[in-house]
Amino acid sequence: MINMKENAFRTADILIPKDADMTKWSVVACDQYTSEPAYWEKAAQVVGDEPSTLHMIFPEAYLENEPEKRIKAINEKMTEYADGGVFKTLADSFVYVERTQQNGKVRRGLVGAVDLMQYDYNKGSGSAVRATEGTVLDRLPPRIKIRIDAPLELPHIMLLIDDPAKKVIESLDDKKKSMEKVYDFELMAGGGHIRGWRVCGDAADEIMALLDENISESAFAERYGCPEKPVLAYAVGDGNHSLATARECFLKLTAGMSEQERLAHPARFALAELVNLHDDSLEFEPIHRVVFGVDADKMLKEIKSFYETAEIYEENYSGEKVRGQTFKYVYKGGAGTVVIPASPYTIEAGTLQAFIDKYIAENGGTVDYIHGDDVTVRLGSEDGNIGFLLAPMAKSDLFKTVIFDGALPRKTFSMGEAHDKRFYLECRKIR
Repeated sequence: MINMKENAFRTADILIPKDADMTKWSVVACDQYTSEPAYWEKAAQVVGDEPSTLHMIFPEAYLENEPEKRIKAINEKMTEYADGGVFKTLADSFVYVERTQQNGKVRRGLVGAVDLMQYDYNKGSGSAVRATEGTVLDRLPPRIKIRIDAPLELPHIMLLIDDPAKKVIESLDDKKKSMEKVYDFELMAGGGHIRGWRVCGDAADEIMALLDENISESAFAERYGCPEKPVLAYAVGDGNHSLATARECFLKLTAGMSEQERLAHPARFALAELVNLHDDSLEFEPIHRVVFGVDADKMLKEIKSFYETAEIYEENYSGEKVRGQTFKYVYKGGAGTVVIPASPYTIEAGTLQAFIDKYIAENGGTVDYIHGDDVTVRLGSEDGNIGFLLAPMAKSDLFKTVIFDGALPRKTFSMGEAHDKRFYLECRKIR
């Protein structure tokens, strides 16, 4: 039986190219630029026929474009690369990553393997690795089709660790001079610069000891004041649907196997990059809501019925009259602030989403999730619409909210712009 006390994040046999143009090799996560096929067309022109992760992924901009044919080509290219000497193996290793983003900030990370037997995306999960946002099950089947027969995996998943003292990943900054540098190059299309060092042997053992200490039951109880709760070791900050897909594929591939066979199966693990929640480069940006096809005045009145303590103030509300959760609204008839002093939800996004879901179910309308204040104001001010603007979520609230409330409402926050998302680079065999 698996020992759930074992750390859910550990070293792996990581594959990187032996000899490739790394700028052409590495491309951004497949779930970016989904409405901009021109981005992917330009990437294809840059890459051409040279070795590239572009040939091993399925950009979501093309999900409806001959999927079976593309999946077959992906698997063939993976096999070609795996059998054709494209890779070298960093055995039993982590990769310490420094990613200089477009804004000049450096994001530090650690690439390793996450144990899918210690991850559960379902609501109410008490697993060591948990989703931060609700998982949309309808999004999994097309992803499962892409991964289920794949011989390799490429990660754009980002796990988060809550390490306010910056003892774990940041400790490698002073040690990197003595480690083997495995890549150092410019990412394509304004993605910034990335460098990576192999972490193995004693250095990897030291990192594992620091990880164990950070997620120990005593550290967890002290940090969150809830010794009765199961330890949340790692939270999925980005790529939760990809990790959920990996888990479902593992369960399908090992159905009917013995416990020993399941434990030894390479698909039990998935590559991911671990990043400290408190890394200075991580910025949580709010995702606003615009509700279409509704009576805005009626909707505002209904908020007061849904939350009995709710108050609605005109635009100049200063926050001094009532303490509580707040979010702004804008529609053709005006703008202002909603204040809810006694919400049953930990964060504003949960409070707002619960109301929107119920209102739409009873009255009709649709909701969209919007990045950017200006777009939200413009769309919310059109006839029959209303926009709700949320303040940025405090990073320090993330783990505590997942621990006490479970996964956050969908589209609660975004970690950075599209060009700063993780690029595909490292690979791993899963068959």
